[in-house]
Amino acid sequence: MNSTLYRLSAFSADPAGGNPAGVWLGERLPDAATMQRIAAEVGYSETAFIAPLTGPARTVRYYSPRAEVSFCGHATIAAGVVLGQTGGEGTYRLATRVGEVPVEVGEAGGQWRATLTSVGPRQRPVDDTLLQRVLALLGWREEQLDPAIPPMLAYAGAWHLVLAAADAGRLARLDYDVEALRTLMLTADLTTLQLIWRETPNLFHARNPFPVGGVVEDPATGAAAAALGGYLRDAGLVPVPARLLIRQGEAMGRPSELAVAIPAAGGIRVSGTAVAL
Repeated sequence: MNSTLYRLSAFSADPAGGNPAGVWLGERLPDAATMQRIAAEVGYSETAFIAPLTGPARTVRYYSPRAEVSFCGHATIAAGVVLGQTGGEGTYRLATRVGEVPVEVGEAGGQWRATLTSVGPRQRPVDDTLLQRVLALLGWREEQLDPAIPPMLAYAGAWHLVLAAADAGRLARLDYDVEALRTLMLTADLTTLQLIWRETPNLFHARNPFPVGGVVEDPATGAAAAALGGYLRDAGLVPVPARLLIRQGEAMGRPSELAVAIPAAGGIRVSGTAVAL
């Protein structure tokens, strides 16, 4: 079978920054066991598998080194750049497990950029027992949270628990029991924790524990960015339409920038560059 595996870093123009992702393009998708094996061998937080090579719509599946995930934003941005480089600028429609995700791809000044539009976001309140267990595992206290952005379970293709720190110092300290948090997150159907600090109304800093995927921390999480955008809109915490910038990965030495556009209704748009590794 004709296939090619690409390696890129998404949400950065510098290979030393961003979040690495694998992008596999082929005539048809391999079986699940083969995709899981390839993702483990690649070793990045996610690898996107896309088929067929041509056509108006393509199927995509996302695998971390440990398991399949329903949707991955940074691998989608990386995939969009690969599709643009191999097939030209335009909009590519990806059939994911959670619904169709269009990805607009363009090139300017030698730099490729992709913009995904998420499936419709939604939220649900977090159970206090789950919240207290997560806070305990992180070593956070409830009084260290930003009361202006209450804890919330947020979805835009995958579920994330949004926790907003009241100050930068709280976000800067991250230490937790990986296996204990992984077990709890699997039970609660959480993909990552979206830990944030709002510096200005339109600038957020984020850190994303991802033990479910076998990764202590994700340097750029597009799915969580979309989920956050949906939460902020639906809770009336930002005027819409709005544009936000999320800076992530700084504490890991892999700085990333995620541009988030929040329309008055519908899916959230998340944009970024990607560079070959």
